[in-house]
Amino acid sequence: MTAFVRGVLAATVLYTLLVGCGTGRGPGAPDGPSPGSAEAASPRQGKPFLNTAPRFAPGPGGLTPVFRRAAASAAGTGRTVALTFDADMTADQGRRAADGERFDNPALIATLRELKVPATVFMTGRWAEEYPDQAMAIGGDPLFEIANHSYSHYAFTAPCYGLPVIREQEMRSDVERAFAAFRAAGVRNVVPYFRFPGGCYDDTALRAIAPAEVTAVQWDVVGGDAFATDADAVAEQVLTGVRPGSLVVMHCTRSAAPATEQAIRKIVPELRARGYRMVKVSELMRTSLLADDPPDAP
Repeated sequence: MTAFVRGVLAATVLYTLLVGCGTGRGPGAPDGPSPGSAEAASPRQGKPFLNTAPRFAPGPGGLTPVFRRAAASAAGTGRTVALTFDADMTADQGRRAADGERFDNPALIATLRELKVPATVFMTGRWAEEYPDQAMAIGGDPLFEIANHSYSHYAFTAPCYGLPVIREQEMRSDVERAFAAFRAAGVRNVVPYFRFPGGCYDDTALRAIAPAEVTAVQWDVVGGDAFATDADAVAEQVLTGVRPGSLVVMHCTRSAAPATEQAIRKIVPELRARGYRMVKVSELMRTSLLADDPPDAP
């Protein structure tokens, strides 16, 4: 094991121990850590992380580490793949929601449950505020884990698919505001992972959010479901791109990704037929750490 990875593992264990110190359990919470338990966090911290979720140590210069895909050696026994879904909603889309546009996708979540597919949902704080009951239900289901996709879904660098751009001095607070929105909605199963809106970032952004103590999670397979109406085409794109240890990005937004639920009904059986086991990002990251597979250099 390399000195770098020993340092990563040591930092991960130390941070887990520090986070676990001095936290209490609320009424009805389990007696010990479990896949469905979340740690308490003070309003100042704004980080209600699962105490069992692995994370990478900061990168060079203290920059936020970035994880894209586990190496084949980290795939464990058999093949693993992480299906992730972005629950997008920008801070200024409330009027569109009030007019009837749906940024949620209950049918997709129901299908993932029906097919027993573990998944990581990268949720914006604004989405959690718009759909608090759904956010709480998804976050309370051990099949899923909730990761941070910013509060506002504004870009952290430009250009980025035409998204409004957040100021550097507001980046950290935007991330922490999303965690606060999860906590306000009663969301459990929150993991210390962050996905940049649009996947757009630079060193300035990685430095700005470093105090939030998250691991940035990208992807190596683009689902192509954004604004797609052909479920077969989405399924083909995913199935063509997947390799052992892949991270697939899709969406949990009905108006912007209407074909995703039907695509999942095609993707999941085929992946299983090929010998793949679907896991959450936390499991993929854990096996990556154990396999001496450090995150990408920023």
